Amino acid sequence: MRARIRKTVMVVHIIVSVALLGEVWGLVVLNTAAALTKDTGLAHAAYRLMPDLVFAGGIPLSLTALITGIALGLTSHWGLFRYYWVAAKLVLLVAVICVGMFLFDPEGMAAVTAGGAAAPATRQWGQIAALATQIAMLMTATTLSVFKPRRKLR
Repeated sequence: MRARIRKTVMVVHIIVSVALLGEVWGLVVLNTAAALTKDTGLAHAAYRLMPDLVFAGGIPLSLTALITGIALGLTSHWGLFRYYWVAAKLVLLVAVICVGMFLFDPEGMAAVTAGGAAAPATRQWGQIAALATQIAMLMTATTLSVFKPRRKLR
């Protein structure tokens, strides 16, 4: 890959990765507000807003980060499976996507809270825990990008 194109892909990768972290943080804030409020209408509105954030931000950002990350790994001296830190970043991003697909359920939470019903606290805090796990994984991937441990895979 030419240097100018590679740098452009890297800039896009960094921007979407940081934006993904911000989008997940926004979901943590909305979920926490919904879990802590006594206003069931506010909780329902928060849960109804979350799918819009996921479909407008989370999905395109995570897929763009995945595609640009793979492109960078395949076209650089780091490789995709040559160094632990690159492979770990790939695994972490795929795990973030899987947590979003299989554990985060804002539509289900909106359905539970429809008509002013309160959602079970365990379910509310489970949603927050899923998002907190995503944040931890994204922060770990960012840390790996900065420190780049030199240990190679066999």
